[in-house]
Amino acid sequence: MSRLSPLPEGISGRPFVVPEAAEAGVHASRLLGADLHRPSRGIRVPKASRPDLAALARSHTELDADTFASLVSAAEILKIPLPPWAEFRPDDGGPVTAVVEPVPWGKKTGPHFRGPGRFLHLSRRGGGTLPRRKGVAGHRLRIRDGDLIAIDGLRLTSVARTWVDLGSVLPVDDLVVAGDAIVSAHARHFGPPKRAMVPLAELRAFVGKANGIHGVRKARIALELLRVGVDSPPESKLRLMLDDAGLPEFTPNCRVDDVFRRPVWTDLGCERFRTCIEYDGLHHLSPEQQALDAYRDQRVAEVGWRQVKVNRIDMERGPEWVASRVKQALRKQGWQR
Repeated sequence: MSRLSPLPEGISGRPFVVPEAAEAGVHASRLLGADLHRPSRGIRVPKASRPDLAALARSHTELDADTFASLVSAAEILKIPLPPWAEFRPDDGGPVTAVVEPVPWGKKTGPHFRGPGRFLHLSRRGGGTLPRRKGVAGHRLRIRDGDLIAIDGLRLTSVARTWVDLGSVLPVDDLVVAGDAIVSAHARHFGPPKRAMVPLAELRAFVGKANGIHGVRKARIALELLRVGVDSPPESKLRLMLDDAGLPEFTPNCRVDDVFRRPVWTDLGCERFRTCIEYDGLHHLSPEQQALDAYRDQRVAEVGWRQVKVNRIDMERGPEWVASRVKQALRKQGWQR
């Protein structure tokens, strides 16, 4: 077996289009090498390259100037959090046919495209033909001025438009998680300030003018549940669990002043009943972070606040378990129900 010649440096570590390889002097026979995936007509992906959804989408849009990344693909490229089932995991078993008909939806389920993570989601403007390629879910979208942006040459829907479009794919709770991440902003005495991808007021204005966009109905429901200041998807999910359980509202990134009037920032706080919740992710397991957490816990307790710590295991046990722990703390702080 003859040894494959190395690809030019400019295309060896990312998806590329066949014309691009030809311009770099790569012979057509080299593009049939076993070290290359052929995800779709005219596109090659080096098997040794790191997964790069943006680069893969860019290779498709370079071949077709009328297409752009959209829905869950645009969301993932824009770093909008998605549930695991919606993240891009292409099927390696061969050609698949995209199913783009939505299924019935409610708050917790649907509508969603069956197996959306198996496909790269590409769209054309309404009136055009559907993008039809192996491994691609094609859509036609009504596009207005400002709905499309470009990142390093890749055309895709804007953050606000992507979020509205996600209303046709995600259940409401997951849409809220995505929306919380989009509008999250805060300035604390430690760390750099966090700026929103889209400020909440701007997102409200966008959704208010989004009549006729598929997904806007659910986006308007989710919009009323968004809160500014959330730091992570688990915090959003935790807040929604407590809301569904009928507990008093907890504010994200809640400030508690210690006995010296120095601020302590809690993940979720109910000032009325002086109760706060901390979601302990993996970074809380380090000795350094545990020491900082212990000091924070002491400062909160000294001013009469009761704290509940929740972790991944609690969340996996379900909403009733989590709500019962928080109810117990609230009752000790005067909440009666």
